Amino acid sequence: MPIVRIALDVPLPTLFDYEVDEPVSMGQRVLVEFRRRQQIGVVIEGAEKSDVPQDRIKQVIRVLKDCEPLSENLLKLLKFCSDYYHYPIGPTVLSALPTRLRADKPIVVKKRTGLRLVRDPSMLPARKMVARRIIDELAKRPCSPSELRRLAPTAGAQMKWLEKEGWIEPCELKESYSTPSVQLANAHTLTQEQQEAVDQVLQSKGFGCYLLHGITGSGKTEVYVHLMHRILERGGQILLLVPEINLTPQLEGYFQSRFPDVPLVSLHSGLSENARLENWQQAQAGEARIVLGTRLSVFAELPALSLIIVDEEHDGSFKQQDGLRYSARDVAIFRASQGGLPIVLGSATPSLESYHNAQIGRYRLIKLTQRAKAESRLPRMGCINVNQSVMTEGVSERLLGEIGSRISRGEQSLIFINRRGYAPVLMCTECGWMSDCRHCAGKMVLHLKDRKLRCHHCGSQQSIPSSCPGCGHAGLHPVGSGTQRVESLLQAKYPDARILRVDKDSTRNKHAWKQMREQIHANEVDILVGTQMLAKGHDFPALTLVGVLGADNALYSADFRAAERLFAQLMQVAGRAGRADKPGEVQIQTAFPDHPLFRCLKHHDFDSWASQLLSERKMAGFPPFVFQAMLRAEGKIESEVYAYLEKVRALAIALQREVEVFGVVPASLARRANHVRAQLLIQAQSRKVLQQFLRDWRIEEIPHARLHRSLDIDPMEF
Repeated sequence: MPIVRIALDVPLPTLFDYEVDEPVSMGQRVLVEFRRRQQIGVVIEGAEKSDVPQDRIKQVIRVLKDCEPLSENLLKLLKFCSDYYHYPIGPTVLSALPTRLRADKPIVVKKRTGLRLVRDPSMLPARKMVARRIIDELAKRPCSPSELRRLAPTAGAQMKWLEKEGWIEPCELKESYSTPSVQLANAHTLTQEQQEAVDQVLQSKGFGCYLLHGITGSGKTEVYVHLMHRILERGGQILLLVPEINLTPQLEGYFQSRFPDVPLVSLHSGLSENARLENWQQAQAGEARIVLGTRLSVFAELPALSLIIVDEEHDGSFKQQDGLRYSARDVAIFRASQGGLPIVLGSATPSLESYHNAQIGRYRLIKLTQRAKAESRLPRMGCINVNQSVMTEGVSERLLGEIGSRISRGEQSLIFINRRGYAPVLMCTECGWMSDCRHCAGKMVLHLKDRKLRCHHCGSQQSIPSSCPGCGHAGLHPVGSGTQRVESLLQAKYPDARILRVDKDSTRNKHAWKQMREQIHANEVDILVGTQMLAKGHDFPALTLVGVLGADNALYSADFRAAERLFAQLMQVAGRAGRADKPGEVQIQTAFPDHPLFRCLKHHDFDSWASQLLSERKMAGFPPFVFQAMLRAEGKIESEVYAYLEKVRALAIALQREVEVFGVVPASLARRANHVRAQLLIQAQSRKVLQQFLRDWRIEEIPHARLHRSLDIDPMEF
């Protein structure tokens, strides 16, 4: 029987040989027995013979034909990820599939159903205006019910009436790959900069990586729309990557409104298993012309993929922090190179890696220096020196006064503090006891409304003690501020104001964030208090003031990327102010108003700040001038964790390669969920040298039975 090599979801860096007694395609799912239990695998390659003894080779139990095989291009992409990120091929391939495709239950491929016209529309009563619009649309072509519901609020009821009366009937929808005529709704006239950006990308012959560096409000999304329109007219598919799940519903609605005739699906972890499978299959079949999603959608099957867009390319959310620790942005660039197609990386504050690549000519730099709306101006940036200000629970009187003036003018204010809860820690004023987490090296955060202390690292929680557990003193006081404490202060200061808190706690319910956005757009909110959820991708016309609290925390960080992230975050949140015809203002509370970071922010000068950071990194020997890999280990016994890392460090030094092997150090959070955590950093001057070293390091030969270890290539967190 023929031999096939199969990827299985097991932590071993190899494929497994099986015999198969029927024709099978590469990329096809199969059911096999592995270690006395049945598993789903994916056929990666065939072989004439096997190194495994004949009597030990098992037979494929069943070839699954309920779904199309993975394409050759996707298999190549997954092999690249396995090789580059040094992660077993089986888990790499299986993790890219929707959960339903990893189970041994048969998949029912749903046929796409729609409606078609079956009677002469001229006989329809004239008073049925909505029904007439539905009929006119169906006269062009069969449509799905979801497309028709967008015509009017009562379209659903009218479709039922039309079907009951025999005007229309259900039918199967079959999409064609080509879309010769694509409607672009609400088309705007592009500015000269925007038009030049569109033309430059469209003139690309084959692969090209374009860094679209546009200030906030410069109309990067409109550039995306016009690029997508041209690609859709050519019959291509588009992959649009966004950093956060919270942005997908509103962007999905936005792009669907701009392309009402184009099938669009979203892919992210917030979807149900069935919904994700259905959307994935629509993309695989070529029916979905636009796929919008978070980092996992970079592995979507797209047979006619012609353009990739990575919005907010600098965002750390594109980096997976467990399992296959891939960067979706970097994988997307490789996928574009593999397919010979253009990719656009958009950001107001590009990552220093991308910015450096654009400076040296590896990427093509496109700049948008003006806001798209002529009446819109960049917000005025200022700093409030907390050392010279009267403060009330962490908020300066000056900032409170600015909020009051906005309320009187009917304008909105946003108070940005990237820390949820009431206060970061509860402390005893008598003995200095603090609310340490028993399971982590961090503190338990005070959530006053729930009367709980919660650890945001391991999830443990407990009731607020009535007295100090250390000395019994009753004087327990919150230290520092979170979103809940700021909300309470503002409610006390402005009792008649409509205040809305937006953070992970307040948006837990499924539709909460959608309802909040509607309130904000309807100007039913005076003051917004929120975390980074509000910092990116939102357009609130009535918002004219942004106040930033706690910005100095990042300046103390040991992470060399902290200042880069802070600048990007502040620039993004500042971009929420003054996006319409009203001038915007940003006030940042800081103890260091003369810090170079804040000086560049005041002038919206990303280029100067990036140049300064790149100079510092070049002198210090940090990325993008070097390439790094981080080996992390964690376990319940500290001595075992450090002994393991010291052994692999000795092995690295013994190889005598042109790499720098640093010492074993504790992780930034040295203990989490009762597990001790430590790490080992390897650094090289070239990517090729680092990759060759990692292949020869052979850390799997060092026993680590009771430890969890992970190798992170191009780490983003330290």
